[in-house]
Amino acid sequence: MKDLIVPKKICKGDTVAFISISGGRAGDPDMLERYETGKKRMQDIFGVKVIETPHALKGSAYLYEHPEKRAEDLMWALKNDEVKAIITNMGGDDSYRVLPYIDPQVIRDNPKVFMGFSDISTWVTVFAYAGVRAYYGPSVLTPIAQPGSLDAYTEDAIRRTLFETDVIGEVKCSEAYTPIEWKDIKPKKIKWTRNTGYSVLQGQGVKQGRIFPICGGPLRQIMGTKFFPKPEFFEGAFIATEHGPIYGSHLAALHELRAFAAAGMFDKAAGIITGKLDEESRNVIKKVINQEVHREDMIIFENVDFVHQTPMTVLPVGALCDVDCENATFKILESGVRD
Repeated sequence: MKDLIVPKKICKGDTVAFISISGGRAGDPDMLERYETGKKRMQDIFGVKVIETPHALKGSAYLYEHPEKRAEDLMWALKNDEVKAIITNMGGDDSYRVLPYIDPQVIRDNPKVFMGFSDISTWVTVFAYAGVRAYYGPSVLTPIAQPGSLDAYTEDAIRRTLFETDVIGEVKCSEAYTPIEWKDIKPKKIKWTRNTGYSVLQGQGVKQGRIFPICGGPLRQIMGTKFFPKPEFFEGAFIATEHGPIYGSHLAALHELRAFAAAGMFDKAAGIITGKLDEESRNVIKKVINQEVHREDMIIFENVDFVHQTPMTVLPVGALCDVDCENATFKILESGVRD
């Protein structure tokens, strides 16, 4: 993976733009209150000023019909000297439709913190194509605006990765997790599951590599475009992928891994990092990596908190990480941002 331009850190008092680059639910009437909760939390907890990009709150129908307006918003936020960072309101499922309207040179010329997850995989890939680090992590509607309060684990991850220039260091597993909750329920009704810690599905020793975090569906949508990375991009990388049944189907997950294998993603990668897997998902990923790609040596490290759940860590694209199979530890050996 080539070196990426590292954006400047976010400071107290900076202006952060919230953008609906994928789904537009933040502007729908039934979601506006939740959006305002996320906005207020970001301002109160981190001391920043939040503004919306011009079309961020136009709603789902409008933004679906006008992908060019989503592109305009990104270009606007990048070129706007007042805006120091950009955080997505949510993921979605059609970021690929925005790509014809963007100019990657604008991303390269205006490197800024850009964070989100899920369909935002498209955008962390586009930023990497432009040579700029993006951040796979929390969006506004979830988990920043989750019912109750912003959990301490997610808050700490945002602060350490985006607001501080110290080496991030060890990323510990969360103590408990819960599925994403879209309904406005009382905190006491949220069901938390005690976490079991990291586990090593396969691999030995200690290995370092640059991290590339993705959600598979969005990445598959941009296969065949100039933005999809070439096989050499993944050489020596740790690919953090949200492997698991796709809409309940392990067969679909198998097909997704095979598509990535055919694209050469795993041939020379250092390893794979996943969220928590069920037993069938473990069998599927080992089948592809060991029997089809013939990479029995590849590390598969399980249960890192970057998937569709709360809490969530922040993974800086291209940062050098360290996976220790003997002690089941995961470290990021760089700062997320620069002064």
